[in-house]
Amino acid sequence: MQDRLVLISDDADFFEYIIPKLSLRKTDEIFRFRFEQVPEKAHLLTSSILIINSEGNQNKTIELLEILPETPSLVFGYNDDSEFKIKAYKAGMFAYFSMLTSDIELKASLIPALKQLSILKQRSMYRELLIGNKIIEETNEVFLNSNNVLDIELKRIQETSSDAVLMAIAPNEKSKFAIQTNQIETIILNNIRKNDILLKFAASKYFLLLYDTNVDKAQKIWEKFNNKFSVPIYAGFAFVGNKSRQQLVNEVLNKLHENINRNQDSVLSNSILNGNNFKFNRQEFKKHLDQIILPVFYQIQQIYNEKLYGVKIEQYSRNNENTLKIISKYIEGYLKIASPGFSVINIDISYTLNENLKHKNFDSKILSVISDAKRITFSPHDFDSFALYDILECFIEDYKKCMNSVEGIDL
Repeated sequence: MQDRLVLISDDADFFEYIIPKLSLRKTDEIFRFRFEQVPEKAHLLTSSILIINSEGNQNKTIELLEILPETPSLVFGYNDDSEFKIKAYKAGMFAYFSMLTSDIELKASLIPALKQLSILKQRSMYRELLIGNKIIEETNEVFLNSNNVLDIELKRIQETSSDAVLMAIAPNEKSKFAIQTNQIETIILNNIRKNDILLKFAASKYFLLLYDTNVDKAQKIWEKFNNKFSVPIYAGFAFVGNKSRQQLVNEVLNKLHENINRNQDSVLSNSILNGNNFKFNRQEFKKHLDQIILPVFYQIQQIYNEKLYGVKIEQYSRNNENTLKIISKYIEGYLKIASPGFSVINIDISYTLNENLKHKNFDSKILSVISDAKRITFSPHDFDSFALYDILECFIEDYKKCMNSVEGIDL
């Protein structure tokens, strides 16, 4: 299969440096552009792997990544600039490499990028097929800037007093790892009317704006294609009316989360809380918690292991207790989740001195600035992946503050 690689650099020497490292096949296409040539070559970029030399062009690199968030992009830098790397990952960078990256590591980064490119090509071919068979209109697309589009459409709906419904669509924390990239939007685009608008607001999460309808009719539209998904997908519904964008988004996301949690509560109550065999129920209860905890722990690891410089994030399970551990040069942070019974779930957060530091002077200075331990308690029916994700984000922010305080100490 033929693949296309686009090299972008204002330094011609970069092309000579990188091409021998790529182990190209005879069928592969390779293009070389300067940054100023990118706008006129945009049609080539969306179906290619981009290899971008950011040296001297960091701002232009970020802008390019933001314009093409789904295109697999590998970014090169002469130095391991952690602040720039974080910005680039947030903008959609696929992988980062430098002069210190070995040829083997570079090739290892290319493998998942090629897989992502294959998915994008299949999606493009399927879309062309749908348009060719007049199943969807050529103008049907997934809008990425959901806030701006919603603002414009809500103004038009409210000025004309039209009926419309906003849907929020998403998998749960378990099924989102099983669904294929872009499968949700492909199925939705194949089943909506030409004037309806699909907006992507997060990975595998969408808003769908349905015109000339009410909530009951919107639910029937959803039922027609919900069974076409290979894994459970959920939806929340809110009538537009005269609500502001923020009011509408808050309402529809609350409805979405209620539907996801209702399904989890049903599983919990039917398979765990209604039986008499305590040992069996205990195992089922732990399995239910793991289905919430482990995917969220994994997602946090994937997001922050590359973004926090000098920090390592680990997770493990011991004695019916799930732990996320953050390790740096000076301090370690622990978030532990345990349930002593079916009625309560405890989340304990604590910080301690890194065991490699034995000097008493270090001990007293560092311990004086790290946060106190705390416990957060949930009932099983209130504990879900969304709540856990929020707590983990706060835990990491608190840990970062501790690190900044420690780094400001004269040790």
